Amino acid sequence: MFLNHGSFGACPRPVFDEYQRWQRELERQPVEFLARRHAGLLDEAGERLAAYLGARPDDLVFVPNATAGMNVVARSLRLAPGDEVLVTNHEYGAVDFLWEHVCARAGAKLVRRAVDPGPDLVEQLFAAATPRTRIVSVSHITSASALRFPIEAICRRARGRGILVAVDGAHAPGQVDVDLESLGADFYAGNCHKWLCAPKGAGFLWSRPEHQGELAPLVVGWSEREDSFAARHRWQGTQDPAAYLAVPTAIDFQAEQGWDDVRDRCFALTVEAAGRLAGLGLEPLAPDDSWLGQMVAAELPDCDVADLKTRLYDRHRVEVPVQRWHDRPLVRASFQGYNDKRDLDALCEALRAEVG
Repeated sequence: MFLNHGSFGACPRPVFDEYQRWQRELERQPVEFLARRHAGLLDEAGERLAAYLGARPDDLVFVPNATAGMNVVARSLRLAPGDEVLVTNHEYGAVDFLWEHVCARAGAKLVRRAVDPGPDLVEQLFAAATPRTRIVSVSHITSASALRFPIEAICRRARGRGILVAVDGAHAPGQVDVDLESLGADFYAGNCHKWLCAPKGAGFLWSRPEHQGELAPLVVGWSEREDSFAARHRWQGTQDPAAYLAVPTAIDFQAEQGWDDVRDRCFALTVEAAGRLAGLGLEPLAPDDSWLGQMVAAELPDCDVADLKTRLYDRHRVEVPVQRWHDRPLVRASFQGYNDKRDLDALCEALRAEVG
């Protein structure tokens, strides 16, 4: 039973076929493809993705993943000694390490604010903001704790205080509706290869127009002197763009499959999972359904998380993340279109057997 879609996603066969078609087309005529067609093809794919995300195509560029997009933002931001970067204790480890690295090099201060899900989360977060706070970096849907944060309210509060907001949207596109123009963020990095079901290595970075001139591309090279945001970030050296080009097919696949209904069914499974985990004495981190999407995390009794993960898989064939989050052992279940109640039953039976 596979309950770990949140880690790397899964690519449906029609989308994977399109991905491989682009790869074959590239290899048949690489000069024709990369030297003459590359820019136009990426622009076309970007237009489809931008429409899906409620954005202007000129404000969005492809990157390999959300962490890469957050790197563009963090490493381009001109922090001064004494400046502060505000993050929560729910941020993805790689992004937390990124801000730690950037702040250390600039002599800036990384402020990690512990917040608990609830109606006062925004107040909790901004209680740690000061006049030196330059940017808030926050997840749309958190990774380990599987919580859907009130991003719109966070962005409104930050904008009212003149603070930039960078959103790590790794888990959002395809799991919840995303409208980048109305969200209120300054920067948004997301994945297409998780819940949108595109091939691995398909992500994006969106930026408000007023900040685009400050964002250095992942690879500084031939595109450095281009005029537009899209053109400066389009060419990252010789690489295979097939994952990006297959994104429109992933969007079409979900539309053809009536994905709104699929998401509703998965959300219902997630809500049921939260209740059943609580019934096993494993308290979900989400205080109510409004914090859930298609993932739920619950706290385990103190245990060897690596050993428990192995036992769940080896003895019960249940693939599910078991990890420590700030020294709290958690299990996180993800529900995607291929999951049903049998998967949830298997998880609960396995946990009952192994945790008691």
